[in-house]
Amino acid sequence: MTIRTSFDAPRICFLGDSFVQGLGDPEFRGWVGRVLQAAAQGATAFNLGVRRDTSAQVRRRWWAEVEARTVPGADNRLVLSFGANDAVVEDGGPRVAPDRTLRNLTALLDDARELGLGALVVGPPPVVCGGADHLERLRRLVPAMAGICAASEVPFVDVTEALAADPVWTAEAEAGDGAHPGAGGYGRLAELVLAGGFREWIGTDPNSTGSERA
Repeated sequence: MTIRTSFDAPRICFLGDSFVQGLGDPEFRGWVGRVLQAAAQGATAFNLGVRRDTSAQVRRRWWAEVEARTVPGADNRLVLSFGANDAVVEDGGPRVAPDRTLRNLTALLDDARELGLGALVVGPPPVVCGGADHLERLRRLVPAMAGICAASEVPFVDVTEALAADPVWTAEAEAGDGAHPGAGGYGRLAELVLAGGFREWIGTDPNSTGSERA
């Protein structure tokens, strides 16, 4: 048996909100655990999802948390997923304006590149209890997020429309707190992430795509 060392196996920080955290999953795996189980079992992974976090809050805390979990010379990776909380209306407007969400994403990707972290972005899942207005805000936000990722040569996995039309995601969210699904919904989200290129991304040497090791 060949045992991969910490320098060989990826070290992946999953950074984002309660969907990253896997809130509501009775199996306590969420989509992150399912993706890791399917495609990255040799990796060292850290779930840094925080309930109600917006892109602004993720940006404020990200490096303090990620720095403690990276190893110089290792294959350090970053998966970002946020935006659903940004689009929630509070006090008459979204918690984070769309242009600011995009600036936060750009800054995070720029910082990750400078620090040699291979990055992947998962788009925001729909919040069922937010209704059609929340979904429409995400529909306007997601293409711009995808464009930023494309310009940065970072994979972007669009999950919003597929989950909005998914009966399992919707039914489980409605049966729960109105936002977070159960095991089935997180399973559907994991399938989208895997189909969206996670396996290929995790199997790519960052040095081959121009990234430097941290």
